[in-house]
Amino acid sequence: MIEEETLPFEAHLELRAQSVEALLRRLLDERILPGEIVRPGTLLAAMRHGVLNGGKRLRPFLVLESAALFDADGEAALRVAAALECVHCYSLIHDDLPAMDDDDLRRGQPTVHRAFDEASAILAGDSLLTYAFDIIADEATELPAQRKLDLVLGLSRAAGIGGMAGGQALDLEAERKRPDETGIITLQAMKTGALIRYGCEAGAVLAGAAPADRERLAEFGSAIGLAFQLADDLLDLTSNAETMGKATGKDAAAGKATLVGLHGANWAQDQLHGLVEQAHLLLEPYGERAALLKDAASFVANRRN
Repeated sequence: MIEEETLPFEAHLELRAQSVEALLRRLLDERILPGEIVRPGTLLAAMRHGVLNGGKRLRPFLVLESAALFDADGEAALRVAAALECVHCYSLIHDDLPAMDDDDLRRGQPTVHRAFDEASAILAGDSLLTYAFDIIADEATELPAQRKLDLVLGLSRAAGIGGMAGGQALDLEAERKRPDETGIITLQAMKTGALIRYGCEAGAVLAGAAPADRERLAEFGSAIGLAFQLADDLLDLTSNAETMGKATGKDAAAGKATLVGLHGANWAQDQLHGLVEQAHLLLEPYGERAALLKDAASFVANRRN
């Protein structure tokens, strides 16, 4: 048997993804929880379609690895990771709607509104968003009450008006009036970066780590969040739908301003290199324990889909 420590980073990512997906399958079954009346079959199927369709599960990976940094990699961490993935997948379902980015393909499969209908997609997204907070608050997530409160508060702010949802609003505005560089950085830090930052900090929160550690992990998350978006913008220009599992070239066609569009691909590559260096430096105090998180930073910047 191959020792887990010798596996390449992508194998570690896949192992974590399998654990998260297994839990999501259990959570999205037909059993009725206390306080629920019934789980409508079509709604549940739409939720499953939007969640159980592959994906790298990067955000859950960040929760699990940041928790492991402080020896808190257990069932509670896995549940928080699954909750974050529910929020991320809700955002993808809504982002694909005709009123938003109007996409037909996600992770190589029909988007939820194409596989079902727009109403089902809206409700599936709504249900995944609310279920995320259910998962964290549930007694099965065995954490002290204050840590649960901090996790719920952090996730609501990362996902809400001053985070991801607000960033999507700014992104839609950017199709009508082109923001300057500061505006682009702000909207990307909200739309893409907020949930990545949360994923990195959440592990420290559920572990009860010191405030300085929480802030360091959050800064790490901010750096790789920006790197993720820069890499995504590069891929939108240079890749294709078959490789990406979704439509490409849409930002340029819609006239959206991006940092890559402002400064060019060479500048973006230099920035990615600098962001990876910054991310690695932030993790230096943790030594070899942070090796997989460092690998995650490099992976984000160099990914091909």
